[in-house]
Amino acid sequence: MSELASSGQLRAAFWRWALVTVPMVVVLGFLSGALSNSGDANRWYALLDKPWFQPPSWAFPVAWTILYVMLGLAVAIVLNARGSRFRGYAVALFGVAFALNLTWSPVFFGMHRPTMALAIIVGMFVAALATTIAFGRVRKTAAWLMVPYLGWLVFAGILNWEIIRLNPGAEGLVVDRAGTQIDLTR
Repeated sequence: MSELASSGQLRAAFWRWALVTVPMVVVLGFLSGALSNSGDANRWYALLDKPWFQPPSWAFPVAWTILYVMLGLAVAIVLNARGSRFRGYAVALFGVAFALNLTWSPVFFGMHRPTMALAIIVGMFVAALATTIAFGRVRKTAAWLMVPYLGWLVFAGILNWEIIRLNPGAEGLVVDRAGTQIDLTR
């Protein structure tokens, strides 16, 4: 059979991919943060000095939701490009970049290792840049959907660096695990 798919069939195939990739990326991303107790609820993180330009805490889940949706759409576009010889390579690079993304919260918030987390952000940026270039060889739209993520990684790296600078002993900071300062035995 040598017939080409119609534009409607191609659109439907893209949306089938997107119905898998977008929720998968969003859920895995937020699961990584939730399991590592990320954000202001993390007592260790709450004790750290933050840079003056740090966004309010509500901005992080909003930004990450938008970025994860864009990442999911980008990979769906590439997965839908069945004729491209770079498709497999681009998807593999995305997998590496996304795996690094999923490690950042557990390392920073869970293990309290901001220096290691900064190294992960650098790796994330390199992998995401390589992914963006590979996506561009498959579909330009997929590459453009990666650009805000690259910008966010630069900003996140600067935030991470400033937290290291402002908190030289952060990796050795031990937080009381009790969760409360109230004595319930009285």
